[in-house]
Amino acid sequence: MHGEGVGGVRNGGGENTGGGSLGFNTASEEEIRGAEVADVYFHRTMEVLRARGLENTPVHVEVAYKTSDDSAWFVVAGLDEVASLLDGVEVEARSVPEGTICRPNQPVLTLSGPYGAFAEHETAILGFLCQASGVATGAARCRLAAGERPVISFGARRMHPSVTPMIERAAYLGGCDGVAVELAAKRLGIAATGTIPHALALILGSTAETAKAFDEAVSEDIPRTILIDTFDDEKFGALIAARAIPDTIESIRIDTPGNRRGDFRDLIREVRWELDRNGFGHVKIFASGGIDVEYILHLNPVCDAYGIGGEIASAPMVDYSLDIVEVNGEDRSKRGKRGGRKRLLALEDGTREVVPASSPVPAGAHDLLQPLKDLYAPPLDVSALRERVLSQLATGEYGL
Repeated sequence: MHGEGVGGVRNGGGENTGGGSLGFNTASEEEIRGAEVADVYFHRTMEVLRARGLENTPVHVEVAYKTSDDSAWFVVAGLDEVASLLDGVEVEARSVPEGTICRPNQPVLTLSGPYGAFAEHETAILGFLCQASGVATGAARCRLAAGERPVISFGARRMHPSVTPMIERAAYLGGCDGVAVELAAKRLGIAATGTIPHALALILGSTAETAKAFDEAVSEDIPRTILIDTFDDEKFGALIAARAIPDTIESIRIDTPGNRRGDFRDLIREVRWELDRNGFGHVKIFASGGIDVEYILHLNPVCDAYGIGGEIASAPMVDYSLDIVEVNGEDRSKRGKRGGRKRLLALEDGTREVVPASSPVPAGAHDLLQPLKDLYAPPLDVSALRERVLSQLATGEYGL
């Protein structure tokens, strides 16, 4: 190799001739704070404004999700990272509390100050909010569909590992009962949740041996949820696992490949029948593998818990936009946007209304947009944010 690495990258910090590096394709915190992740047109915009002496022009901007579908809803997440990014930046930021469920055309974040102070952070701000809100909303939809059945986030492997803590935080905030990645769980202050991979069963050679080995080696406080379909027909695999550790087994996990499932609900119903008639009525059934909202609704009559991957981790982002609505104290907005500063009011009857900032606040109403620095001083307990989401979902106002 004579000192050259993969793809034409010279080892030892030499010139990169292959268009890549031997590290990870991620931006560092320093690069994000330094606006090196900004779309280039923001850098060029600031170049133009500096040339005109206008870099400190006072502006007011609003972040909202714009769509004509008034029935849509989404969970606001990612504000923790926005607050961190704007710490020390010359801007007045106000937002809804993180974990608030909002509707389209409702401002979730406003920024006021000299444009140059935050212009080049727009790319990062929207990136923080769009993806985290999408994941949290995907989790909330699964939570609604599952009812009281536990929902565990299994989707970290579907996304870049550098954003695993963000994915799991947003999933938990959105209503998941647990997350699978230990690093993320530690940051959330909860225990990581996991079962057994097919890899362990393949190495040990049988479902029974896998169940016994797990039961013998793993701490007693870890639930015994045994994967049962690596080798066996599901109903026989369930019985093999239950008979292997009858005194400690809590549940069996079914992860049957799509080309073997047929009618998955009928398959699970058959497993339930065999467990019940053989004295294992206490053993719960945990389903995973390609589970989405529609699948959850289909399986609810026969399933006790779900492991959800891509439906949460790669949920559609919430397509926020950040728009200037005031320049130098004067209303100014592009066409198709509602101009002027606005308030998002929570009315006494529980409804919300977007009104011009100059409008009087009705009796009993309050503004949902609060100073961002106050919302994150001190940092909020994510479990409290999750409870905020769950309490809103419980109102029945948000449907699937």
